[in-house]
Amino acid sequence: MPLLGDLNIPNCIRDAAPDAWGRRVIINWQFGKKGGDTDTADLGELTYLLESGSGRIGALDFQRSPTEYVSRAAENATLEELLESADRVEKGVPLTPELDHALFHGSSIGGARPKALIEDHGTKYIAKFSSSSDSYSVVKAEYVAMRLAETAGLSVAPVRLVQAAGKDVLLIERFDRIRVASGWERKSMVSALTLLGLSEMQARYASYEDFAQSIRARFTNPKKTLHELYGRLVFNVLCGNTDDHARNHAAFWDGRQLTLTPAYDICPQNRSGNEATQAMLIVGNNRYSQLKTCQEAAYLFLLSTDEATGIVDRVIMAIRDNWDRVCGEARLTPVDKNLMWQRQFLNPYSIGRY
Repeated sequence: MPLLGDLNIPNCIRDAAPDAWGRRVIINWQFGKKGGDTDTADLGELTYLLESGSGRIGALDFQRSPTEYVSRAAENATLEELLESADRVEKGVPLTPELDHALFHGSSIGGARPKALIEDHGTKYIAKFSSSSDSYSVVKAEYVAMRLAETAGLSVAPVRLVQAAGKDVLLIERFDRIRVASGWERKSMVSALTLLGLSEMQARYASYEDFAQSIRARFTNPKKTLHELYGRLVFNVLCGNTDDHARNHAAFWDGRQLTLTPAYDICPQNRSGNEATQAMLIVGNNRYSQLKTCQEAAYLFLLSTDEATGIVDRVIMAIRDNWDRVCGEARLTPVDKNLMWQRQFLNPYSIGRY
């Protein structure tokens, strides 16, 4: 039955649906060049669920038949094919059948930026590409942030930076798939937005405070998980990742309890001035991207003042001590390196009087 007006699909299903990029891929496939000016709302939600690939994040898939499962998985494509396909979709140019088949890999995953799914030497990855609208090296910035988060002792998805067709490609190892004797096994996942019972339109009300309360009540190892989440909050503030919305946090679900997934989508955002705010509220109605806000929220994460200070010190030291080495790994140009330092990473506004 069709949905009534103003009703949304359940959030756990929305978690597995394609986002802006996947919808653009499907529109290109449905309409070709005519789809360049097509609104994503012109296609029904069921179309996006059934026309996207089966490699979506988490354990869910969507089928036309209630009794027969038919995987909508494409053969593995090369990064060069995927890059050409992504470029055509961005320009609103119709895909050839071969390129259309290649980009089908990216139609089921979330996010707004060009991306696709690949498998390389027995490991599954999400491949993120640069965009024609990028004003700086977004792909390299995310690589640097993810690697620095790892050096700070945070649990993050492993990443690699490679080149294809002369362009940078970020490969993020998938943590929702496990290799077993019979092939690949899916892991069930839900976003923090779903755990908080919020719709997309209510996402601005999501908060670390409410997420912390959910962790205390429903997660495995709640105290350890809260300390990990606090470290991620501090790192987001110190690396300029203000896009830390509730769908950029997630948990595994084993049927009884929840376990925090590794961190992902830690992407420093461009900023022209100093003042910034996080996508999620931190404590009360305060979402200012400052360490003092994090310190005010420490008790929500079952941290003493000294423990919270220790985490902040660890993150700052990790960024400072590993900055040159990780930027070298990313082959950042001096211009991009200077652009990000103290604008996104360790911005004076974020540090304040700490």
